[in-house]
Amino acid sequence: MIVEIRVPSPGESITEVEIASWLVSEGEYIDKDAELCEIDSDKATLTINAEESGSLSIKIEEGETVAVGDIICTIDTSAEGKSKKGVTKEDRPEPVAEVKKQEVVKADADKEDKNYASGHPSAAANKLIAEAGVGLDQIKGSGKNGRITKQDVISQLAGGVSASSAGGWGGSRDATRRKMSMLRRKLASRLVAVKNETAMLTTFNEVDMKPVMDLRTKYKAKFEEVHGVKLGFMSFFTKAVTEALSLFPNVNAILDGEEIITHNYADIAIAVSGPKGLMVPIVRNAEVMSLAEIEADIKRLAIKVREGKISMDEMLGGTFTITNGGVFGSMMSTPIINPPQSGILGMHNIIQRPIAVDGEVVIRPMMYIALSYDHRVIDGKDSVGFLVAIKKMLEDPANMIFGGKQGEEVLLGL
Repeated sequence: MIVEIRVPSPGESITEVEIASWLVSEGEYIDKDAELCEIDSDKATLTINAEESGSLSIKIEEGETVAVGDIICTIDTSAEGKSKKGVTKEDRPEPVAEVKKQEVVKADADKEDKNYASGHPSAAANKLIAEAGVGLDQIKGSGKNGRITKQDVISQLAGGVSASSAGGWGGSRDATRRKMSMLRRKLASRLVAVKNETAMLTTFNEVDMKPVMDLRTKYKAKFEEVHGVKLGFMSFFTKAVTEALSLFPNVNAILDGEEIITHNYADIAIAVSGPKGLMVPIVRNAEVMSLAEIEADIKRLAIKVREGKISMDEMLGGTFTITNGGVFGSMMSTPIINPPQSGILGMHNIIQRPIAVDGEVVIRPMMYIALSYDHRVIDGKDSVGFLVAIKKMLEDPANMIFGGKQGEEVLLGL
């Protein structure tokens, strides 16, 4: 029997997708539920799985665009075979440990014979290569029989070799051209539209992160023991944002034609970096969650993003977005609004800096925070007040609940 595999609907309003990559080969025998290919829509990358076991026939090549419902491949269930996951012992490659053992034996024999092949480094050169992380294929030896000397390594490094990659600068004039994915094309279009169609401004403030860091140090072990999740920064920021949104509801609103829709709930979109780029899953009704519940939900969503298993429903909606460029080392930025939302909070790197406290200069772990907002919906006064509210809550975390009257352990659910 021939089973036709068609493009499923990734979500509402999506009519076409692009075949990003095939994970199996033409004619390959595959098992039921095996991952066949990845498809890019204008909102996310999804995986298509095999409905039956059999021999695969690919109908659409990588990079082609197809409509939802089109046939992309077929599976011949009458075919016999075994998948690559079911190889026999004889088919398996030699264990890595055994290969390394053989390489060591060969290397020892080479040393005994003092017969250095072209490209073999001297002891001094080998030490420098290990420290710099340079690949042997990047260095041309000038010593006897092509042996790599210490000076060869120094010369290569001075010439601009990439110490972290074998594909570093090589002095060529080559260039690479590649087609943008559907997701990247849609993202580019959305970003330009945001700049052109909103009155976007950004306001900044800074937060002394010492109180939050002290709180984490004091309670992190007990928090993880009680709740089963680690206590991170994102839960504090998410909680502070939801409290600040209740004080400044326009920051939690969207513009719909000539009307402003204000949400009486806080669905917080958290930007997460995945294999296919930045995804923004939603923590729904974050305003009623505890810190532990927020941490658990962010962890659940982040794992699904990194494994490529996040669904469209988990990324649709959202009333406000938080993005953390600090994990990549960003000190300050102006994040772009995630439409149709009216505001986005940017977190940044924590840096030890001198600040004035009670007339004295002290060193504190400081973070710049940024709020980009649509000025058509949010006034400057509200944008500044929103950031100040977040700053106050983070610098005195107990203020996030009950006006600070119940203490730290109530905030942490301990």
